[in-house]
Formats: sequence, C-alpha cells, structure tokens
Amino acid sequence: MEDFNRDGARLHRVTLSNRKSCSVNGVKDVLAFDVHEILLETEQGMLMIKGEDLHVSRLTLDKGEVDIDGHVDSFTYSDAGSSGQKSGSLLSKLFR
Repeated sequence: MEDFNRDGARLHRVTLSNRKSCSVNGVKDVLAFDVHEILLETEQGMLMIKGEDLHVSRLTLDKGEVDIDGHVDSFTYSDAGSSGQKSGSLLSKLFR
C-alpha cells in the first residue's frame, strides 16, 4: 500500500533487517547499481547504499518500492538532486 504525505509525494521509508535485507519506499528512480553500490533517487534526495554482494531483488517503480539483499555497510543521502540538477552532474559529484 502506498503512503503519501500532505504534499501528495510518496512517503520515504528505509527498513533494514540484520544488515542483510533492505526495503526502500518513496523511490523515484534507480540511477546506478552494482554489487558494491546502489544509487537511488528518492522523495528525500539521492540515496547511495554501499556494501558487498548487493542485489536488487525487487523493483516496482510505479509504487516507488525497491528491495535489496546483501551486506549493507552504509546509507548516504545527498540533497543535490532535489534542486533540479541533471543526474549526470550529480553522479559526477557523488563519485569524485
């Protein structure tokens, strides 16, 4: 079930269980992913998830949901994408 805030945007929620499985709601897009990093555009800005053996097990962008398996080391948020910048320039800033 999708939850929305007062502005009509999806609520953003991150649920992590034992650093092995993660569920993220309020996802607008998946910009990049590999076994070490996943970059998501969310309702609260860009979210980079770092870890080992990361795998996107379920992706439902029409509902804004992503499930991730693997060993999660960190979550890092960036508000740079919220100001309307192009994702190419944002990616270059995040991967410097």
